Amino acid sequence: MYRLFIPIAFVVVIVVCVIGLDTTKPRADFVFANRGDVFTLDPQRMSWLHDMQIAYCLYEGLVRWNTKDFSIELAAADSLEVSSDGLVYTFHIRDDARWSNGAEVTAHDFRYAWMRLLTPDTASDYSSFFYSIRGAKEFWDLRTEQLKNETVLSLEDVSSMFNKRVGVSVFDDKTIRIELVKPVPYFLDQLALAVCSPVYKPAVEGWVLREEEQLSLVDQGWFSVEPPAMSNRTWISVDENSGRIKQQYYWARPDSLVSNGPFMLEDWRYKRDMWLVRNPFYHSPEITSIDSMQGFTISDANTAVLAFEVGQIDWLNGVNVEYQSDMLKQKTEGTRTNIHSFPAFGTDFFSFNCRPTLSNGDRNPFSNSQVRRAFVLGTNRKTIVEHATRLHEPTVNSFVPPHSIVGYGSVGGLGFDLEKARVELTLAGWEDRDGDGQVEDIDGNPFPAIDLLYTTNTPRYKWISLELRDQWKKHLGVTVQLRGTDNKFFSADLHSGNFMVARGRWYGDYGDPTTFLDVFRSNNGNNDRGYVNLEIDAALDAAKSELNPEKRMAMLRDIEEKLFTEEVPMLVICQLLQLYMYDPDRVSGLTSHPRLVQHLWRVSITE
Repeated sequence: MYRLFIPIAFVVVIVVCVIGLDTTKPRADFVFANRGDVFTLDPQRMSWLHDMQIAYCLYEGLVRWNTKDFSIELAAADSLEVSSDGLVYTFHIRDDARWSNGAEVTAHDFRYAWMRLLTPDTASDYSSFFYSIRGAKEFWDLRTEQLKNETVLSLEDVSSMFNKRVGVSVFDDKTIRIELVKPVPYFLDQLALAVCSPVYKPAVEGWVLREEEQLSLVDQGWFSVEPPAMSNRTWISVDENSGRIKQQYYWARPDSLVSNGPFMLEDWRYKRDMWLVRNPFYHSPEITSIDSMQGFTISDANTAVLAFEVGQIDWLNGVNVEYQSDMLKQKTEGTRTNIHSFPAFGTDFFSFNCRPTLSNGDRNPFSNSQVRRAFVLGTNRKTIVEHATRLHEPTVNSFVPPHSIVGYGSVGGLGFDLEKARVELTLAGWEDRDGDGQVEDIDGNPFPAIDLLYTTNTPRYKWISLELRDQWKKHLGVTVQLRGTDNKFFSADLHSGNFMVARGRWYGDYGDPTTFLDVFRSNNGNNDRGYVNLEIDAALDAAKSELNPEKRMAMLRDIEEKLFTEEVPMLVICQLLQLYMYDPDRVSGLTSHPRLVQHLWRVSITE
């Protein structure tokens, strides 16, 4: 008994020391943990889910999601008019919307933020989402050409160019209008993304002002005064040689960040923790029942679970321990109630390199769709989720998670069929000609050893890769060489095409099939497979122009059907599961919707 107690007590002490004894503050009302730290609190530069999770506390866009059903709610705006042709959106901002310094939230704040989003100098991952706005793509291309030619413009010149060319108009301090090139059925869904949050220009640029000037700025609005000289802007400058706007991101730190959401940033200790407290100027304080929250960064998965078990945290966002399947089994048996799993708006897959040649110049067998179909048909997904991941995730044969989007349905794709797999491989010119169990081409050359690339940061992909290696050897007669790397080298090899098969996962950003299907566009930045099909590009363009919602969904379903019954640029394994830890009797307000977006200000704690 004592031998067991001492190690457990020792572990508890370590956990408490790691996350609990280095602060003099009282415990926050709500404490949670992420595996990785927040990368940035600049909303226009965000791309990671845990960054956006904090953004939805600090910032408030014109609209937001109802996280129960992901319908659209008004947020910083209190009214909206949409033209009958679906091209013009006019928002009226709440009169009582305020920044955390007391200044009014205005249409100028949104236009400034969206200029940052649509300026190549900012390097946002989401800029292309908003090329649907009139003039946005043309502005992006023009500014890109200016940077290429090292044209030096002032910040005011760039802002003026944006205001003249892009369909984002300020009618008055509280009214903003957005004009689209063509109707976008999911435009409001996109506007709810954190990247569309407003930012406060004087804080972003670091305006150095005297105290009386600062007070006047808050009372009258930054847009009503002459901006200070560049020498009096701490966080922003223009490179004299390249003309590029250079932004320092220290503005998005405690004591500098000005926010307009229910909470504001009080403290941030990098790779340790972050404190948020109520924004005293937020227009609807009743929206949340908690006054403070603390987010810990705990990189070790086992330590994170232990921290939850000993009561140091209220919510663990993602359970990544190797024994997670055992924990889920305990819940099924009724011996554990604090672990929760649900299907996510994302899929796990392995990409095929579809380029004609490999990075070493060799002919690439996976450039042939018959070969790709053979490998998909030769994969038993059920065995993978039962014996490799052991989480029994829903297996899927296509990319868009089934029934995750209203009016879309699901696509059947290719399932496990060994006979068809071998026929496809034979038609592609590969069969076992000498009876040695390995397939060869017509000249007797064996199928090239498959370079299968995966990441080593989690055991999951190692076990799936091992299962694929064994299945493909047994079912198809090929040799697979596994190559595990860390995330940095993995990303470099993936983007350069230095692989034959590579692991991947994708989460949708908005509630429309195109958030998945657009990655198959020939010129899409996430098309790591090097897949090029001009017919697919044209079909996606045609669906984008279709105004009838039912016809449009049918067109997109047809595209996915072709992609996953004929082309198969990837082998989709399963719909991803999300695992949380929290006590349902104590913590409420977290959503189990597949979109995975949590508005933490909705959380309530029952003591």
